[in-house]
Amino acid sequence: MRDAVAEVLAQRTAIDRGGAAGLALSIILHVSLTVLAVYAAMNQPAPRQVSALNIRFAQAPQPVVPAAPVPKPAAPRIEPPRPEPVKPPEKTARPPERNTAPMSPFGRSSKKGSENPATPPKPTPQPAAPAAPQVAVGQTGVTGLEGGDFPYTVYIDRMKTLIGTHWFRPQIAGEPNTVVYFVIERDGRIRDAKVTTPSGNTTFDRAALRSILETSPLPPLPFAYNGTYLGVHLTFR
Repeated sequence: MRDAVAEVLAQRTAIDRGGAAGLALSIILHVSLTVLAVYAAMNQPAPRQVSALNIRFAQAPQPVVPAAPVPKPAAPRIEPPRPEPVKPPEKTARPPERNTAPMSPFGRSSKKGSENPATPPKPTPQPAAPAAPQVAVGQTGVTGLEGGDFPYTVYIDRMKTLIGTHWFRPQIAGEPNTVVYFVIERDGRIRDAKVTTPSGNTTFDRAALRSILETSPLPPLPFAYNGTYLGVHLTFR
């Protein structure tokens, strides 16, 4: 049989031997490091002395100060001539006013100027006639309406716009103008179109009349309009 106690003692002996070897190795390493440090401190070279270097700076040039300008003598002041005082205009004596005597109860006074002249009656101003609308060259303008009161300017403008799309002014010298009369029914149809004021040029008159006939029918007359038709005098230029 193996002796267990002997084996345990043998293991402990081996462990003690290993611990002693490690301790010895540690002491040897510390001693070696200490010797190296002492050796390095003894053999360290002496510090070198640094030589000083003197640097001289050059002086900056002094700025040149310009000489102060010599003040010029002031020019002599010339005073303008004083205007002569204007004399006030002399007052002219007004003639004495005439004394008018009142009317005598038994007749006229013998003094002149006693009668008051009768003031004439002022004329009654006559109402000015409405001026004809100014029509530009190549345009149209309404110079008269028949059939009743027609305050619908929007309809008139629409009518002139539609007629203007069919109005092609001939190339004629001068500025001729012609007036064409036509009737617009309630439903917008145009009838009885004719030239009432010719321009003296038949080509110009026929072109104006054709533009009206080609526009028919126009939009119906406004519902609120009381008349049964609308007569229009239209000027072409």
